[in-house]
Amino acid sequence: MAVFLLLLLVSIAADSQAQPQKNVVVIYLDEEIDAGSAAMITSTMNSISNTTTAAVVIDMNTPGGELENMIQMVSSITSAESRGIITITYVPQNAMAASAGSYVAMATDYIFMANGTYIGPSTPIVVGGTSLEQQHTTSAMEQYMVSLAAEHGRNTTAAYSMVSNNTAYNDTEAYRIHLINGIYGSLDKALASLSLSSYPQVSVYPSAYDNFLSFLSNAYVDGIFILLGFVAIMLDIYHGSVVLTIAGITLLILGFLGLQLISASLVGVLLLLMGSVLIILEAKMGHGFALLSGVVVGLIGTFLLASPYYSSNPGYSPSPFTTFDLLTSILIVIVAGFLAFYIRRIVRTFKFRGKWTGAESLIGKMGYAVEGIDEKGWVSVDGIEWQARSSNGSRIPKGSRVKIVGRDGLILIVEKQEDEQLRIK
Repeated sequence: MAVFLLLLLVSIAADSQAQPQKNVVVIYLDEEIDAGSAAMITSTMNSISNTTTAAVVIDMNTPGGELENMIQMVSSITSAESRGIITITYVPQNAMAASAGSYVAMATDYIFMANGTYIGPSTPIVVGGTSLEQQHTTSAMEQYMVSLAAEHGRNTTAAYSMVSNNTAYNDTEAYRIHLINGIYGSLDKALASLSLSSYPQVSVYPSAYDNFLSFLSNAYVDGIFILLGFVAIMLDIYHGSVVLTIAGITLLILGFLGLQLISASLVGVLLLLMGSVLIILEAKMGHGFALLSGVVVGLIGTFLLASPYYSSNPGYSPSPFTTFDLLTSILIVIVAGFLAFYIRRIVRTFKFRGKWTGAESLIGKMGYAVEGIDEKGWVSVDGIEWQARSSNGSRIPKGSRVKIVGRDGLILIVEKQEDEQLRIK
């Protein structure tokens, strides 16, 4: 009997060593929902398996973001659940699961919130769209939110109100109406309620690449990068600095990469390019108005880049543009005005200098004919000899005093001054 028990214990120990210890993966979503945060969530969800992962937690504090990226997150969460992995949303103290974040939370198996937190509101924003477009997008998101709530046994009426009425619920209200699964002051306590506190935790934060994608997923940043890129190249035409051209090209590459990430609207891109063409034309016109108008048109295009009516985006939640963006745009227009004035002064200086340098500066001066001038000849002005021709075609004798009255390329046009003939030794 003792031998049998010993063999049984050895067998159990061997099995426990053969099976790897599972972890709880904690993803820290403390930012907007965009291409960068979506890449972090989806790559993590796709890389885990039920043999090594007991559960995955999204530690959430987000104001929302792009619905297209939210849908990518929800899809990866659903995929993880189908593989037998428990998914959890935890909203820490003084954090929020707002707007697009509320959809992500609703897609998980469990939602836990700390005191002083809230979930919602969840109404999408159609940037630059009509009321009909807003209604269509809202209706689609209402059904989407309700389906997520129903799939996880939550209050579908409250979930519907989060979208249709832009309702937000604090932790107490959300728990009372059965929208969340519990209120806990820490993640460890929330995990203990599911008997998961004993599992080691693996933390996941945004990588440098994820942060880079997040930065370029801002439509306003993309538009400004493109405008600044063309302004830098235009200024380099005046200053001849290779550094400005390189900086401009770099900004253009980053800006257009960002437009691809956000699936920018065609109308916004066309207006942005139209403004950029006006900026480049400033190098030829030189009056400043092309630059200023190009910046204004480009900024209008920037604010239409996020319009879902002209792109594949279903919308944003909340709006991707803030009051700060508007104030920044006003400041950019003011700076563009000063820059236009600066360019105007540069062009006027160039014109002034061009008028008084080279052969043009000789007009009005006196000289003498080095040799007889018929159709062409040579004159000396200030000790320098120039090819010349008579203004009226009449012959000018050698040694005659002449006055420069014009030029034809590098050939001076001269007139003979009567009774003022010099003798050349």
